[in-house]
Amino acid sequence: MKRDAIDFESGDIGRLFRQMLVPTLLGTLATSAMTVIDGVIVGQGVGEVGVAAVNIVVPIYLIMSGIALMVGVGCSVVSSIHLSQGKLKVARLNVTQALVVSALVAAFIGALIVAFPVQTARLLGSSPTLLPHVIDYMVWLIPGFVFEMFSMIGLFVIRLDGAPRYAMWCSVIPAVLNAILDWVCVFPLDMGVKGASVATSICMVIGGVMALVYLLFRADKLHLQLPKLSVKSLRLTLRNIGYQCRIGLSSLMGELSLAILIFVGNLVFMHYLGDSGVGAFGISCYYTPFFFSVGNSIAQSAQPIISYNYGAERWDNVRRVRRLLLATSLAVGVVVAMIFTLLPEPLVTLFVDADSGAGRIAIEGFPYFAAGIIFFILNVAIIGYYQSIERIGRAMTFVALRGLVFIIPAFLLLPQLWGVPGIWLAMPAAELATLLVIVVATRFERVR
Repeated sequence: MKRDAIDFESGDIGRLFRQMLVPTLLGTLATSAMTVIDGVIVGQGVGEVGVAAVNIVVPIYLIMSGIALMVGVGCSVVSSIHLSQGKLKVARLNVTQALVVSALVAAFIGALIVAFPVQTARLLGSSPTLLPHVIDYMVWLIPGFVFEMFSMIGLFVIRLDGAPRYAMWCSVIPAVLNAILDWVCVFPLDMGVKGASVATSICMVIGGVMALVYLLFRADKLHLQLPKLSVKSLRLTLRNIGYQCRIGLSSLMGELSLAILIFVGNLVFMHYLGDSGVGAFGISCYYTPFFFSVGNSIAQSAQPIISYNYGAERWDNVRRVRRLLLATSLAVGVVVAMIFTLLPEPLVTLFVDADSGAGRIAIEGFPYFAAGIIFFILNVAIIGYYQSIERIGRAMTFVALRGLVFIIPAFLLLPQLWGVPGIWLAMPAAELATLLVIVVATRFERVR
């Protein structure tokens, strides 16, 4: 593939942002679309029980991807700054350390889950009816997570290395193959939710291998560099990873906030509406990572440009990219919110029959849920901006507000005030409250 002409040093800011945004957003949309197709195949092939079982396991996926995002964002910010200062070898070492350590962490967590599958499923809130489906899906998903680390962190590095189109294909090709393999495993092979899990795991491996091939053989500047194995080198590795994790911690917290949203939502829907409620919420949760990914892809497109100019102390360029980030997030958020408000039935019937218990609950609830999409995407993008300029404390504060401080009380209180619509309004209420805090804090900082 032809290398993209990305020049962080002297390129026009608007053109750079478009060069980064278009392939990053297309890759994200392709992945999100294939994730929805995965859910459609499970819903049509297994039924609402399958959708509910997959939704029980989703928090594990979000935790793993959160670790990858945390290390990937931190690695990209640090490496961007090192590149702007001419420290090429240090940037390469940071990339290599990020990939190795994250893979070891994923392998350790995966081994614990495989060793205790029943306990893990129950901890996640599985009912006895869903338990065998949850275990089937969860156990076969775990082997792919090491390669998912290579893929997700690799995408940050590949974009920073000047190849956003290759990064796009690292998302698109596994996503398309995932949809094909899902259909084969669920329908002709009749493997149920286990088939969907096996297909996803295989495609995680493919994405990881594609990223590794680029970093080993095709990278321009940020190819992998074998680190030393001395005690001093190991100490430096831990120090570097610790700093990367500190910068990217709000990304992990962002994924954890999604995990908490899904985990608490599962419990609340189970309490009020039983397995059908969890199935309905599961349909919305197939779409929720799409909102997060859209906001995150906008932030990731801006991040290397912001971090490079931040490291070079070009403040006007930083402000220009920030304006582009906010305008793009708002425009995309409005479009997505309108789709989910106006077309709930077609979006739900992709997964289950409209007259099923889960279908009726989801169709009634989607317009309420859609009210928070604009705030959701804006918050994710703004938090990504603060990560890019090393405002770690502020980014973590905003993530904590949307993921813990506001969402849990919203889930507990709003159903008591407005019944079932109150459950669907928990996410919009938490996101709106967070955005209001961001606006107030920003205005206060400017006045000060």
